[in-house]
Amino acid sequence: MVKMLKRWWPLFLLPTALSFLFGFVIPFIQGFYLSFCKFISISDAKPVGFSNYAAAFADKQFASAFWFTALFAVVSMILINVLALAIALALTRKHLKGTNTFRTVFFMPNLIGGIVLGYIWNILINCVLSNVGEQLLALNSTAGFWGMIILTLWQQVGYMMIIYIAGLQSIPSDYLEAAKVDGANAWQTLWKVKIPNLMPTITICLFLTITNGFKLFDQNLALTAGEPKHTTEMLALNIYNTFYARQGAKWMGIGQAKAVIFCILVIAIVMVQLRATKSREVQQ
Repeated sequence: MVKMLKRWWPLFLLPTALSFLFGFVIPFIQGFYLSFCKFISISDAKPVGFSNYAAAFADKQFASAFWFTALFAVVSMILINVLALAIALALTRKHLKGTNTFRTVFFMPNLIGGIVLGYIWNILINCVLSNVGEQLLALNSTAGFWGMIILTLWQQVGYMMIIYIAGLQSIPSDYLEAAKVDGANAWQTLWKVKIPNLMPTITICLFLTITNGFKLFDQNLALTAGEPKHTTEMLALNIYNTFYARQGAKWMGIGQAKAVIFCILVIAIVMVQLRATKSREVQQ
């Protein structure tokens, strides 16, 4: 079996490689080229040099969307991982009944689409705001920001919890027993044994949450649509609006330039995060 896999592994790899080539590499190269063009459709693209990038960097809405997205990504990343780890620790305690039911309940929001969640939470949050005498989401940027945080927490905490549970269950029991013999309490065991051995899992969860935070689109569109006056507009929604809400051939190229900038920014931020967390991983 092993010899067969060694001999035929290129054949097994071929479908994935072709999917990656036609689904990512070719569209990215084509998109990168179009970011230097003015176009309505791909067939009528006309090169315009770096003017699209100059216009993208000069767009105040794009800069505002970046800082709003960065703040959202950092806050959501911290809160999601803290809550997911806390719930995972609670559900992996011994002699706790009904853990499978709790895991299912916490995971279920992740199965609901972002657009549906956005509209549901839009109604709920607006009802709460109206009852307490506050402005609705369309006029309240602070409520819009925290509304998206709450929506994202509700959707993603359960998914990250499952990953943390798997990480906690993979910690060798010998380490925990040795800590108990040495007289370590629960807090010391968490920080000296569990957290260091969870670093590979934490790296994965941080990667997923920060990338999800930056590329959030459908929830943003359904919950606030960038209102009021684009103050809650995130990068993905800003790029979408540049493409489809503004008229003229030049905006297609500017939108494509924004998309390339967005991609490079996310890759750079994720690489820094992966480097920072991987350096803390414990070799077992």
